[in-house]
Amino acid sequence: MTIKQTPSQTVGPYFAYGLTAQQYSYGNTQVADHQLVKGDVDGERIRVIGKVFDGNGDAVDDALIEIWQANAAGRFNHPLDQRSNRALDADFLGYGRCGTGTRSDLSFSFDTIKPGAAQAGHAPFITVVVMMRGLLSHAFTRIYFSDETSANQTDPVLSKVCASRQTTLIAQRKETGTGPEYHFDIHMQGPQETVFFDV
Repeated sequence: MTIKQTPSQTVGPYFAYGLTAQQYSYGNTQVADHQLVKGDVDGERIRVIGKVFDGNGDAVDDALIEIWQANAAGRFNHPLDQRSNRALDADFLGYGRCGTGTRSDLSFSFDTIKPGAAQAGHAPFITVVVMMRGLLSHAFTRIYFSDETSANQTDPVLSKVCASRQTTLIAQRKETGTGPEYHFDIHMQGPQETVFFDV
């Protein structure tokens, strides 16, 4: 007998209750939140902020965003990253989760560090997983950085996306009084639809 993957369950409150319980004031614990940095970590501290928009252009009030990324040295906090110079930071988790349902402006944000390039010839990026109402399976995309123009131009993944759509994957940098912010909105449908990847 072949055992297959259980279907994704992203409809309803399940992900808020199980994955971001403390953000939604449930009594459960959670393994990740919007703070990826827990102490003194190498690299530039940044904030990634944005909203999720549906096909009507309305901000989604029950989306959950999960991100995975490398540290400033381009190494992942994961056992499969066996590179000898992994240079892991004990206080850098490498992943985070944030829901849009408890914020008055329906935004998500992550306090993290700017990742380094994970491989030669690749641009720095953050992997993004989107879960929300009506979405029966996770949607996967990436965040690239507007101040990495040269690296973005030669990135093998970004280069496969037609030039007119690449802008949907590039977060725009803005200097603020509390440090650099990268603005990245996610459009699920419509003329500005974000590029999603078949993973």
